[in-house]
Amino acid sequence: MKHLKKNRKFGRLADYRKAFVFNLGNSLILKERIKTTEARAKEIRSIVEKAVTAAKKDTLSNRRLLLKKMNAKAVSKLFKELGPRFKERKGGYLRIFKMGARKNDGAKMAIIEFIK
Repeated sequence: MKHLKKNRKFGRLADYRKAFVFNLGNSLILKERIKTTEARAKEIRSIVEKAVTAAKKDTLSNRRLLLKKMNAKAVSKLFKELGPRFKERKGGYLRIFKMGARKNDGAKMAIIEFIK
């Protein structure tokens, strides 16, 4: 049964899918703007927004929780730059721009970025 299963599969096994999504999240945090498919952008949005919410409160436990999932550089950028930037904002740190289809396979493309 597929009740309450909301994540996308991306044609990968669970371990590879988890690593794939967190690597996309790391790239988004470090670059602050990436171009990817629409489905990937929608999938990483919830993960990165939860990470930014945790980074707004700089505690040791929050750092350790994020280090379990993300790169050390990404975590340090979250706590030094992105957390303080969104301190007053309650949510909605990311924006997704939908673009046209990719030329070779027709996949819907999108740009995901942090709100300034």
